[in-house]
Amino acid sequence: MVAATKKKKKVWSYADYCEIDDGKRYELIAGKIYAMNAPTTEHQRVCLKVAVLLYDFFQDKPCEVFIAPVDVALRKKGKADREIFDVVQPDLLVVCDEKIIEKRGIFGSPDLIVEIFSPSTASHDNIRKRRLYEENGVKEYWLIGTEDRLIRVYKLDIDGHYRYEEVYDSSSTFAVAQFPGLEIDCGKIFPKNQE
Repeated sequence: MVAATKKKKKVWSYADYCEIDDGKRYELIAGKIYAMNAPTTEHQRVCLKVAVLLYDFFQDKPCEVFIAPVDVALRKKGKADREIFDVVQPDLLVVCDEKIIEKRGIFGSPDLIVEIFSPSTASHDNIRKRRLYEENGVKEYWLIGTEDRLIRVYKLDIDGHYRYEEVYDSSSTFAVAQFPGLEIDCGKIFPKNQE
């Protein structure tokens, strides 16, 4: 086993990623390794609130909710570990295709990914990961800001590109079209008494 910072590679694969054993968390995007920061307490509060809303809705439904850390290997079908160059650990995800759920992680594109970002992770989540999720056909991507207390929703259009749907604040409630009946009350995520 190796530490990611000590092993110099130009391009990392999922097989290489699996050999890292230094106690830290990483993501792999386009064969480049990225160290992950420990989440803040506010990040964890928001993550838990969204997880509870999703978990409550998906109980007794065919889709399943996962919370970090869980590896999501974004790949085309049939690729070996040495041919996978994108592995992320989203904060939350919903998977409706049970065939992509394996014991070691998710191997394919989730239906919904939620990332909770702070100023230090904004460009990584807003640019790098949004592009990656779009390219891999993740149907819906939510970016939740802990500082500005906003939820940005991106939906994949028929051409395979993200359409910027809307921005929601603590006074908003929005329906999630791909999951009929799911409505997100943003006031439960960002209570007014914390503004």
